[in-house]
Amino acid sequence: MRPRRLEDFVGQEQLLGEGKLLGRLMKKGQVPSLLLWGPPGVGKTTLAHILAESTGSNFVFFSAVLSGIKEVRDIVAQAKQVLIERQQPTILFVDEIHRFNKSQQDAFLPHVESGLLTLIGATTENPSFQVIAPLLSRCRVLVLNSLTTENLAEIITRAIKDRENGLGEYRIELETGALESLAGMADGDARRALNNLDLAFSITRPDREGSYLITRASIEEATQERSLRYDKTGEEHYNLISALHKSLRDSDPDGALYWLGRMLMAGEDPLYLARRMIRFASEDIGNADPQALIFAISARDSYQTLGSPEGDLALAQLAIYLATAPKSNACYQALNQVYQEIGNTGSLPVPLHIRNAPTGLMKGLGYGKDYQYAHDNPDGIVLQDHLPPELAGQRYYRPTNRGYEAVIADRLEKWHKLLQQRAVKGKAKSGEKR
Repeated sequence: MRPRRLEDFVGQEQLLGEGKLLGRLMKKGQVPSLLLWGPPGVGKTTLAHILAESTGSNFVFFSAVLSGIKEVRDIVAQAKQVLIERQQPTILFVDEIHRFNKSQQDAFLPHVESGLLTLIGATTENPSFQVIAPLLSRCRVLVLNSLTTENLAEIITRAIKDRENGLGEYRIELETGALESLAGMADGDARRALNNLDLAFSITRPDREGSYLITRASIEEATQERSLRYDKTGEEHYNLISALHKSLRDSDPDGALYWLGRMLMAGEDPLYLARRMIRFASEDIGNADPQALIFAISARDSYQTLGSPEGDLALAQLAIYLATAPKSNACYQALNQVYQEIGNTGSLPVPLHIRNAPTGLMKGLGYGKDYQYAHDNPDGIVLQDHLPPELAGQRYYRPTNRGYEAVIADRLEKWHKLLQQRAVKGKAKSGEKR
C-alpha cells in the first residue's frame, strides 16, 4: 500500500502543502540532502522514494542496521558509474541513520559535499544528538508529524478499496465506529493501522453473501487492546491532557485522578502521561518541592518495570503527590527570561576571572586572574560577578515564599545582604588607600 505518487501521499501538509518548501522543490526537480525526522510509520521511506522518482534519480536504499562502510564504498563506485554512463544523479536513502557511528557517518561526508550523492536520511531520533555536525550542516532537517486520525482513516479506507495492493477484491464493510477505532489505536502510525486492519480482516468470517463485516469487537480481539471512545484526532485528546494538567496545577487530587484514569482507560500511552507529569514537576512545582521531580522520574521507572495494570498505580500515586505539592513556576519563568536575554544579547564572552586556565598561555592572557575560591572563605560566599559585564546585577530566578522555595528565598536574601555589606566595606577601604 506504499504510495508511489505524491498525489497519493497522505499527511505532512506542513511540508507538501501548496506553496510549502518540499512541494516547490519537487516541482523544480531539485532535491537537496535531507534528514527526515519523525516517529515510525509516518511516511519517511515513502517520501524518499517519491522524491527520487520525481527527480529521475538513481535511488539506492541503505539500511544502517544491516550495512557498513564497505557497502558505502560500493555505492559510491556505482554512483560514479551511473553519473558517467547515464548522466543520472544518485539519491542515497539511509534508513535509521541514527544507528551509524561517527566514522560510518564520516564516510558519507565527502561524497555529499562533492554533490556525487544526495543523501536522504530517515531517523526517529533527534538529529541534533545522533547525526555528526558536519553532516547535519549539509542537510536540511524536515520534521514529519504523527499522522492524524483523519489521515489514518483515509489510508485504511484506501486499503479496503484498493484491488491491486489492498483488500479491494473482497466485499468489506466496517461497523459504525470501527474505522475510528482502527485509526485511533494506530497512534499516528500508518504501518500499525494497516497491520491492525489486516489482523482484523483475517479473523472475520464472510456471511452467506460473501461480505465481510469488520466490527469493533474483532478489532479489539485482533489487537488485544480495549477500544474506548477517545478522540485522538486532536481536540478530545488535548482537552483531557489539559484537564489533567490544570487539575494538578490547581491542587485538586480528585480531578487529577479522574482525568488520569480517563486517559489510561481510553488507551493513552502511560509513558506519555508519565512524561507530562515529569514536565509538570519542573514547570509548576520546581524548587517549591525539589522531591517532586525525583518522585516523577521514579514513578515513570516503576511503570516501566511493572507495566499495566500494576504500574498504573505508580502514576496515580504520582498524580496525587503532584496535586498536593506546593506550587511554583519560578524555575520556568527564570529559564524563559534567560532564553530571552540570550536572544537579545547574543554570545557574550565569559568574564576572564571565571575562565579555566589549564595552560601557561591562558594564564598569561588573564584567564582565571583574581578568581576567588568560595571554599577559602569561612562562610563559603565570595563577592565576584559570574555574568558578563553587560548583564551585571541581573536576577533571573525569583523564588516564591511557597514550600522549600521559601527557604531558598530566605537564604538568597541573607547572602545578598552579606555581599552588599562586603561591597560597601570594599569601597571604604579603597577610598582610604586613595
